[in-house]
Amino acid sequence: MPTDERRARPRPVRCARCGATVLVAKFSPQHTSVQWTAAAASSCAEFGARTADGARGALIEGCGALRDSIDAAVASGQLAVAPPSYE
Repeated sequence: MPTDERRARPRPVRCARCGATVLVAKFSPQHTSVQWTAAAASSCAEFGARTADGARGALIEGCGALRDSIDAAVASGQLAVAPPSYE
């Protein structure tokens, strides 16, 4: 069975809206891995608004402003799309 060798390494991406910094790896245009820290989650404006409305942090799907910042990082070349290599 082939081994999945991920070539993408997580890179820091800063949200243009609130400044939260997360680690991001892009494996395809559709597949994005985001690693949140407690500090990033607590400073995220969208997470804060949703938890204030009663949502549990672990169940919040994501942040639209951060998604836009990730897309901008890809468009500018700061973050590369690196699909897995099956060898």
